[in-house]
Amino acid sequence: MEYREISEDYSVSGQIQPEDVATIKQAGFRSVICNRPDDEQPGQPSANTLKAAVEAAGLAFRYIPVISGQITAENVENQAGALNELEGPVFAYCRSGARCTNLYGLIQQQKG
Repeated sequence: MEYREISEDYSVSGQIQPEDVATIKQAGFRSVICNRPDDEQPGQPSANTLKAAVEAAGLAFRYIPVISGQITAENVENQAGALNELEGPVFAYCRSGARCTNLYGLIQQQKG
């Protein structure tokens, strides 16, 4: 599993598996955000499956599904709210990490 650091408190990656959660915790992350809708691709683990693994590891989890190529103002608002509420650093994932990165960029533009 590879991830990209976007800021000191926010990193992104592509789809994770339940067995990746231990690595995420060891890396020092305190919270995980899933930006990938369930059933986007056959065989991907559901948000609930990952939520169970994340919470079992003692980390916080938030599910904010974003349709690829269709980020809405509500998505940006929900992600910003989660980042304000969750303990950092935060690890966010989607299919490739692009939606998580784009959401973060839009939040930063709003703060402008």
